Amino acid sequence: MVHQTMKISTASASKASSRISSMRWRWTIAAILGTLAACTSVPLPPADEITAPAAPAAIAPSTPLPPLLQAKSRWQPVPWSELPGFGDDALHEAWNAWLKSCERPPATLATLCPQVRQLSIASPEEQRAWMMQRLQPYRVEPLQAGGEGLLTGYYEPLLEATRQPTARNTTALYQPPAGLAARRPWYTRQEIDSPGPAREALRGREIAYLADPLDALVVQIQGSGRVRITEPDGSRRLVRVAFAGSNEQPYRSVGAWLLQQGAIRDASWPGIKAWAAQNPQRLNELLWSNPRVVFFREEPLSELDAAFGPRGAQGVALTPGRSIAVDKDSIPYGTPVWLASSGPMVNLQKLVLAQDTGSAIVGALRADYFTGWGADAGELAGRLRQPLRLWVLWPR
Repeated sequence: MVHQTMKISTASASKASSRISSMRWRWTIAAILGTLAACTSVPLPPADEITAPAAPAAIAPSTPLPPLLQAKSRWQPVPWSELPGFGDDALHEAWNAWLKSCERPPATLATLCPQVRQLSIASPEEQRAWMMQRLQPYRVEPLQAGGEGLLTGYYEPLLEATRQPTARNTTALYQPPAGLAARRPWYTRQEIDSPGPAREALRGREIAYLADPLDALVVQIQGSGRVRITEPDGSRRLVRVAFAGSNEQPYRSVGAWLLQQGAIRDASWPGIKAWAAQNPQRLNELLWSNPRVVFFREEPLSELDAAFGPRGAQGVALTPGRSIAVDKDSIPYGTPVWLASSGPMVNLQKLVLAQDTGSAIVGALRADYFTGWGADAGELAGRLRQPLRLWVLWPR
Protein backbone atom coordinates (compact mmCIF):
# COMPACT_ATOMS: atom_id res chain seq x y z
CA MET A 1 0.00 0.00 0.00
CA VAL A 2 1.35 3.40 -0.98
CA HIS A 3 1.07 6.02 1.75
CA GLN A 4 0.67 9.59 0.58
CA THR A 5 2.95 12.30 1.91
CA MET A 6 1.27 14.60 4.39
CA LYS A 7 2.68 18.08 4.96
CA ILE A 8 2.52 19.07 8.63
CA SER A 9 1.84 22.81 8.81
CA THR A 10 2.83 25.23 11.56
CA ALA A 11 -0.83 25.40 12.57
CA SER A 12 -0.87 21.62 13.07
CA ALA A 13 2.14 21.82 15.33
CA SER A 14 0.55 24.58 17.41
CA LYS A 15 -2.42 22.31 18.09
CA ALA A 16 -0.16 19.67 19.66
CA SER A 17 -0.18 21.26 23.10
CA SER A 18 -3.99 21.32 23.28
CA ARG A 19 -4.07 17.69 22.13
CA ILE A 20 -1.66 16.74 24.88
CA SER A 21 -3.89 18.25 27.55
CA SER A 22 -6.93 16.43 26.13
CA MET A 23 -5.19 13.12 26.76
CA ARG A 24 -5.20 13.28 30.59
CA TRP A 25 -8.17 10.98 31.10
CA ARG A 26 -6.73 8.46 28.63
CA TRP A 27 -3.36 8.43 30.36
CA THR A 28 -4.92 7.54 33.69
CA ILE A 29 -6.43 4.40 32.16
CA ALA A 30 -3.35 3.66 30.05
CA ALA A 31 -1.07 3.79 33.11
CA ILE A 32 -2.82 0.67 34.40
CA LEU A 33 -2.87 -1.18 31.07
CA GLY A 34 0.61 -0.04 30.10
CA THR A 35 2.21 -1.65 33.11
CA LEU A 36 0.69 -4.96 32.01
CA ALA A 37 1.78 -4.51 28.39
CA ALA A 38 5.43 -3.73 29.13
CA CYS A 39 8.05 -3.99 31.79
CA THR A 40 8.48 -1.36 34.48
CA SER A 41 12.12 -0.48 33.94
CA VAL A 42 11.08 3.11 34.78
CA PRO A 43 8.55 2.86 37.68
CA LEU A 44 5.24 4.66 37.29
CA PRO A 45 3.56 6.58 40.12
CA PRO A 46 0.18 5.43 41.46
CA ALA A 47 -2.60 5.81 38.94
CA ASP A 48 -4.42 8.47 40.96
CA GLU A 49 -1.31 10.68 40.91
CA ILE A 50 -0.70 10.61 37.15
CA THR A 51 -1.35 13.84 35.30
CA ALA A 52 -0.50 14.84 31.81
CA PRO A 53 3.09 16.08 31.57
CA ALA A 54 3.62 19.71 30.87
CA ALA A 55 4.21 20.32 27.20
CA PRO A 56 7.79 21.44 26.56
CA ALA A 57 8.30 24.88 25.16
CA ALA A 58 8.25 24.82 21.39
CA ILE A 59 11.56 25.48 19.73
CA ALA A 60 11.38 28.70 17.81
CA PRO A 61 11.65 28.20 14.06
CA SER A 62 14.47 30.79 14.01
CA THR A 63 16.56 28.71 16.43
CA PRO A 64 18.76 26.44 14.31
CA LEU A 65 19.61 23.04 15.74
CA PRO A 66 23.10 21.68 15.15
CA PRO A 67 23.65 18.31 13.48
CA LEU A 68 24.41 15.39 15.76
CA LEU A 69 27.43 13.26 14.91
CA GLN A 70 27.63 9.51 15.46
CA ALA A 71 30.56 7.21 14.76
CA LYS A 72 29.23 6.33 11.29
CA SER A 73 26.53 8.89 10.55
CA ARG A 74 25.47 12.52 10.73
CA TRP A 75 22.00 13.42 11.97
CA GLN A 76 20.67 16.54 10.27
CA PRO A 77 17.70 18.25 12.04
CA VAL A 78 14.65 18.65 9.80
CA PRO A 79 10.99 19.71 10.19
CA TRP A 80 8.31 17.08 10.64
CA SER A 81 6.97 17.96 7.19
CA GLU A 82 9.99 16.23 5.64
CA LEU A 83 8.85 12.78 6.86
CA PRO A 84 6.86 11.16 4.01
CA GLY A 85 3.56 9.66 5.11
CA PHE A 86 3.88 10.78 8.73
CA GLY A 87 0.19 11.64 8.92
CA ASP A 88 -0.95 8.26 7.58
CA ASP A 89 0.87 5.57 9.56
CA ALA A 90 -1.05 3.22 11.89
CA LEU A 91 1.06 4.22 14.87
CA HIS A 92 -0.58 1.78 17.29
CA GLU A 93 1.15 -1.05 15.44
CA ALA A 94 4.54 0.54 16.06
CA TRP A 95 3.63 1.19 19.70
CA ASN A 96 3.85 -2.54 20.43
CA ALA A 97 7.46 -2.52 19.25
CA TRP A 98 8.15 0.67 21.23
CA LEU A 99 6.80 -0.97 24.39
CA LYS A 100 9.23 -3.82 23.77
CA SER A 101 12.13 -1.37 23.49
CA CYS A 102 11.06 0.12 26.80
CA GLU A 103 11.90 -3.20 28.44
CA ARG A 104 15.57 -2.37 27.89
CA PRO A 105 15.72 1.30 26.90
CA PRO A 106 18.93 3.25 26.33
CA ALA A 107 19.46 5.94 28.95
CA THR A 108 18.60 8.87 26.66
CA LEU A 109 15.25 7.34 25.70
CA ALA A 110 14.32 5.79 29.07
CA THR A 111 12.65 8.97 30.34
CA LEU A 112 10.09 8.72 27.52
CA CYS A 113 8.97 5.20 28.46
CA PRO A 114 6.38 6.07 31.15
CA GLN A 115 4.53 8.23 28.63
CA VAL A 116 4.99 5.66 25.86
CA ARG A 117 3.21 3.14 28.08
CA GLN A 118 0.49 5.64 29.00
CA LEU A 119 -0.12 6.34 25.30
CA SER A 120 -0.53 2.66 24.40
CA ILE A 121 -4.33 3.08 24.17
CA ALA A 122 -4.33 6.66 22.89
CA SER A 123 -5.61 7.52 19.44
CA PRO A 124 -3.15 7.84 16.53
CA GLU A 125 -3.80 11.59 16.52
CA GLU A 126 -2.81 11.86 20.19
CA GLN A 127 0.24 9.65 19.69
CA ARG A 128 1.29 11.76 16.71
CA ALA A 129 0.79 15.02 18.62
CA TRP A 130 2.88 13.71 21.54
CA MET A 131 5.69 12.68 19.18
CA MET A 132 5.76 16.15 17.63
CA GLN A 133 6.03 17.74 21.08
CA ARG A 134 8.63 15.44 22.60
CA LEU A 135 10.79 14.37 19.65
CA GLN A 136 12.92 16.04 17.02
CA PRO A 137 13.36 14.36 13.62
CA TYR A 138 16.89 14.10 12.24
CA ARG A 139 17.67 12.90 8.74
CA VAL A 140 20.35 10.19 8.82
CA GLU A 141 23.23 10.90 6.46
CA PRO A 142 26.58 9.20 5.81
CA LEU A 143 29.64 11.05 7.09
CA GLN A 144 30.92 11.25 3.53
CA ALA A 145 28.60 12.29 0.73
CA GLY A 146 27.58 9.73 -1.84
CA GLY A 147 26.01 6.32 -1.85
CA GLU A 148 22.37 5.34 -1.63
CA GLY A 149 20.64 3.72 1.28
CA LEU A 150 19.78 0.04 1.08
CA LEU A 151 16.89 -1.85 2.67
CA THR A 152 16.90 -5.64 2.82
CA GLY A 153 14.71 -8.04 4.77
CA TYR A 154 15.10 -10.92 7.18
CA TYR A 155 12.67 -13.34 8.78
CA GLU A 156 12.27 -16.35 11.06
CA PRO A 157 12.09 -19.58 9.01
CA LEU A 158 9.54 -22.23 10.00
CA LEU A 159 11.10 -25.67 9.50
CA GLU A 160 10.32 -29.34 10.04
CA ALA A 161 12.95 -31.47 11.79
CA THR A 162 13.54 -34.69 13.71
CA ARG A 163 15.31 -35.08 17.01
CA GLN A 164 17.34 -38.02 15.70
CA PRO A 165 18.93 -38.44 12.26
CA THR A 166 16.95 -40.39 9.67
CA ALA A 167 17.62 -41.56 6.13
CA ARG A 168 16.12 -38.25 4.95
CA ASN A 169 17.09 -35.87 7.76
CA THR A 170 20.87 -35.77 7.95
CA THR A 171 21.77 -32.07 8.37
CA ALA A 172 22.18 -31.02 12.01
CA LEU A 173 21.64 -27.71 13.78
CA TYR A 174 24.20 -27.51 16.57
CA GLN A 175 24.63 -26.04 20.01
CA PRO A 176 27.97 -24.22 20.48
CA PRO A 177 30.85 -26.66 20.97
CA ALA A 178 32.81 -26.69 24.19
CA GLY A 179 35.81 -24.37 24.04
CA LEU A 180 34.37 -22.28 21.20
CA ALA A 181 35.57 -19.00 22.74
CA ALA A 182 39.09 -20.32 23.24
CA ARG A 183 39.65 -20.92 19.53
CA ARG A 184 38.82 -17.95 17.33
CA PRO A 185 38.14 -18.31 14.51
CA TRP A 186 36.75 -21.85 14.79
CA TYR A 187 36.63 -24.43 11.98
CA THR A 188 35.05 -23.53 8.62
CA ARG A 189 31.80 -24.91 7.26
CA GLN A 190 33.69 -27.32 5.02
CA GLU A 191 35.71 -28.61 8.00
CA ILE A 192 32.54 -29.01 10.06
CA ASP A 193 30.86 -30.96 7.25
CA SER A 194 33.87 -33.25 6.77
CA PRO A 195 35.23 -36.04 9.01
CA GLY A 196 37.80 -34.67 11.45
CA PRO A 197 38.28 -32.73 14.70
CA ALA A 198 35.46 -30.23 14.03
CA ARG A 199 32.90 -32.99 13.56
CA GLU A 200 34.18 -34.76 16.69
CA ALA A 201 33.92 -31.55 18.75
CA LEU A 202 30.24 -31.25 17.77
CA ARG A 203 29.31 -34.82 18.57
CA GLY A 204 26.45 -34.79 21.08
CA ARG A 205 25.77 -31.08 20.45
CA GLU A 206 23.06 -31.72 17.83
CA ILE A 207 19.69 -30.03 18.49
CA ALA A 208 17.72 -31.45 15.55
CA TYR A 209 18.14 -32.72 12.00
CA LEU A 210 16.80 -31.14 8.78
CA ALA A 211 16.26 -32.72 5.38
CA ASP A 212 17.62 -29.81 3.31
CA PRO A 213 21.10 -28.38 4.02
CA LEU A 214 20.00 -25.14 2.34
CA ASP A 215 17.32 -24.77 5.05
CA ALA A 216 20.08 -25.10 7.64
CA LEU A 217 22.04 -22.40 5.83
CA VAL A 218 18.98 -20.14 5.72
CA VAL A 219 18.29 -20.40 9.45
CA GLN A 220 21.95 -19.69 10.17
CA ILE A 221 21.91 -16.59 7.98
CA GLN A 222 18.66 -15.36 9.54
CA GLY A 223 20.05 -16.03 13.04
CA SER A 224 17.01 -17.86 14.43
CA GLY A 225 14.11 -20.06 13.40
CA ARG A 226 10.97 -21.87 14.48
CA VAL A 227 11.41 -25.63 14.28
CA ARG A 228 8.67 -28.23 14.58
CA ILE A 229 10.57 -31.24 15.95
CA THR A 230 9.36 -34.82 15.77
CA GLU A 231 10.57 -36.66 18.87
CA PRO A 232 11.58 -40.36 18.89
CA ASP A 233 8.18 -41.28 20.40
CA GLY A 234 6.36 -39.60 17.52
CA SER A 235 5.24 -36.52 19.47
CA ARG A 236 5.84 -33.09 17.94
CA ARG A 237 6.76 -29.80 19.55
CA LEU A 238 7.38 -26.31 18.24
CA VAL A 239 10.54 -24.65 19.55
CA ARG A 240 12.70 -21.69 18.66
CA VAL A 241 16.38 -22.05 17.85
CA ALA A 242 18.05 -18.76 18.81
CA PHE A 243 21.51 -17.45 18.00
CA ALA A 244 24.10 -18.67 20.52
CA GLY A 245 27.40 -18.01 18.76
CA SER A 246 29.29 -18.57 15.53
CA ASN A 247 32.56 -19.95 14.26
CA GLU A 248 33.73 -16.33 13.68
CA GLN A 249 34.52 -17.05 10.06
CA PRO A 250 33.72 -14.33 7.49
CA TYR A 251 30.23 -14.33 6.00
CA ARG A 252 30.13 -14.86 2.24
CA SER A 253 26.91 -14.56 0.25
CA VAL A 254 26.08 -17.74 -1.66
CA GLY A 255 23.94 -15.61 -3.99
CA ALA A 256 26.94 -13.42 -4.81
CA TRP A 257 29.02 -16.56 -5.39
CA LEU A 258 26.48 -17.85 -7.92
CA LEU A 259 26.41 -14.47 -9.68
CA GLN A 260 30.20 -14.48 -9.92
CA GLN A 261 30.01 -17.97 -11.42
CA GLY A 262 27.55 -16.70 -14.00
CA ALA A 263 25.22 -19.46 -12.83
CA ILE A 264 22.11 -17.38 -12.15
CA ARG A 265 20.62 -13.94 -12.67
CA ASP A 266 18.09 -14.18 -9.83
CA ALA A 267 20.10 -14.20 -6.58
CA SER A 268 17.01 -14.35 -4.35
CA TRP A 269 16.51 -17.38 -2.14
CA PRO A 270 13.88 -18.85 -4.47
CA GLY A 271 16.39 -18.45 -7.30
CA ILE A 272 19.20 -20.04 -5.26
CA LYS A 273 17.04 -23.02 -4.30
CA ALA A 274 15.97 -23.51 -7.91
CA TRP A 275 19.64 -23.63 -9.00
CA ALA A 276 20.50 -26.11 -6.22
CA ALA A 277 17.67 -28.42 -7.27
CA GLN A 278 19.01 -28.43 -10.82
CA ASN A 279 22.67 -28.86 -9.77
CA PRO A 280 22.74 -31.27 -6.80
CA GLN A 281 26.31 -32.35 -7.62
CA ARG A 282 27.52 -28.79 -6.85
CA LEU A 283 25.55 -28.30 -3.62
CA ASN A 284 28.56 -28.67 -1.30
CA GLU A 285 30.55 -26.28 -3.45
CA LEU A 286 27.77 -23.73 -3.00
CA LEU A 287 27.47 -24.28 0.77
CA TRP A 288 31.21 -24.19 1.39
CA SER A 289 31.54 -20.86 -0.42
CA ASN A 290 30.22 -19.40 2.86
CA PRO A 291 32.57 -20.55 5.66
CA ARG A 292 30.48 -18.97 8.44
CA VAL A 293 28.39 -21.29 10.66
CA VAL A 294 25.98 -20.21 13.40
CA PHE A 295 25.27 -22.24 16.55
CA PHE A 296 21.96 -22.17 18.42
CA ARG A 297 20.24 -22.71 21.72
CA GLU A 298 16.82 -24.30 21.91
CA GLU A 299 14.08 -22.24 23.55
CA PRO A 300 10.48 -23.22 24.37
CA LEU A 301 7.93 -21.31 22.33
CA SER A 302 4.89 -20.38 24.41
CA GLU A 303 1.73 -18.92 22.88
CA LEU A 304 2.84 -15.46 24.00
CA ASP A 305 6.37 -15.88 22.64
CA ALA A 306 4.94 -17.12 19.34
CA ALA A 307 3.22 -13.73 18.83
CA PHE A 308 6.62 -12.03 18.52
CA GLY A 309 9.89 -12.73 16.80
CA PRO A 310 13.19 -13.72 18.38
CA ARG A 311 15.15 -11.38 20.61
CA GLY A 312 17.31 -8.97 18.68
CA ALA A 313 20.62 -7.44 19.66
CA GLN A 314 18.83 -4.96 21.95
CA GLY A 315 17.64 -7.94 23.98
CA VAL A 316 13.93 -7.50 23.25
CA ALA A 317 11.54 -9.53 21.08
CA LEU A 318 11.20 -8.31 17.49
CA THR A 319 7.86 -7.14 16.06
CA PRO A 320 7.05 -8.06 12.43
CA GLY A 321 6.98 -5.01 10.19
CA ARG A 322 8.09 -2.69 13.00
CA SER A 323 11.60 -3.84 13.95
CA ILE A 324 14.74 -3.17 11.95
CA ALA A 325 18.37 -4.19 12.25
CA VAL A 326 20.83 -1.31 11.98
CA ASP A 327 24.49 -0.49 12.38
CA LYS A 328 24.64 0.37 16.09
CA ASP A 329 27.45 2.86 15.41
CA SER A 330 25.03 4.83 13.27
CA ILE A 331 21.75 4.43 15.19
CA PRO A 332 21.60 3.26 18.85
CA TYR A 333 19.40 0.32 19.78
CA GLY A 334 15.93 1.32 20.95
CA THR A 335 15.75 4.45 18.79
CA PRO A 336 12.42 5.22 17.07
CA VAL A 337 13.10 5.65 13.35
CA TRP A 338 11.01 6.89 10.45
CA LEU A 339 11.64 4.66 7.43
CA ALA A 340 10.81 5.35 3.79
CA SER A 341 11.49 2.90 0.97
CA SER A 342 9.84 2.41 -2.41
CA GLY A 343 10.54 -0.44 -4.79
CA PRO A 344 9.14 -3.38 -6.70
CA MET A 345 8.46 -5.46 -3.59
CA VAL A 346 6.84 -3.01 -1.16
CA ASN A 347 6.32 0.69 -0.45
CA LEU A 348 7.03 1.65 3.17
CA GLN A 349 6.54 4.94 5.02
CA LYS A 350 6.32 4.06 8.69
CA LEU A 351 7.58 4.21 12.25
CA VAL A 352 9.96 1.40 13.18
CA LEU A 353 12.30 0.66 16.10
CA ALA A 354 16.03 -0.05 15.84
CA GLN A 355 16.25 -3.31 17.80
CA ASP A 356 18.76 -5.57 16.08
CA THR A 357 21.93 -5.72 14.01
CA GLY A 358 23.66 -8.10 11.61
CA SER A 359 27.10 -8.77 10.22
CA ALA A 360 26.06 -7.43 6.80
CA ILE A 361 24.31 -4.33 8.20
CA VAL A 362 27.06 -1.74 8.01
CA GLY A 363 26.88 2.02 7.47
CA ALA A 364 24.56 4.95 8.03
CA LEU A 365 21.83 4.24 5.47
CA ARG A 366 21.54 0.50 5.89
CA ALA A 367 18.69 -1.44 7.49
CA ASP A 368 17.30 -4.98 7.57
CA TYR A 369 13.50 -5.10 7.86
CA PHE A 370 12.04 -7.90 10.02
CA THR A 371 9.19 -9.36 7.99
CA GLY A 372 7.96 -12.01 10.47
CA TRP A 373 7.98 -15.79 10.12
CA GLY A 374 6.89 -18.47 7.70
CA ALA A 375 6.79 -18.81 3.92
CA ASP A 376 5.23 -15.44 3.01
CA ALA A 377 7.65 -13.55 5.26
CA GLY A 378 10.50 -15.53 3.72
CA GLU A 379 9.38 -14.68 0.19
CA LEU A 380 9.36 -10.95 0.99
CA ALA A 381 12.63 -11.04 2.93
CA GLY A 382 14.36 -13.08 0.23
CA ARG A 383 13.53 -10.61 -2.52
CA LEU A 384 13.60 -7.27 -0.66
CA ARG A 385 16.43 -5.07 -1.90
CA GLN A 386 15.55 -1.43 -2.59
CA PRO A 387 16.52 2.20 -1.82
CA LEU A 388 16.17 3.53 1.73
CA ARG A 389 15.83 6.80 3.62
CA LEU A 390 15.92 7.06 7.42
CA TRP A 391 15.11 9.70 10.06
CA VAL A 392 15.81 9.16 13.75
CA LEU A 393 13.30 10.62 16.23
CA TRP A 394 15.33 11.87 19.18
CA PRO A 395 14.20 13.51 22.45
CA ARG A 396 14.20 17.29 22.43
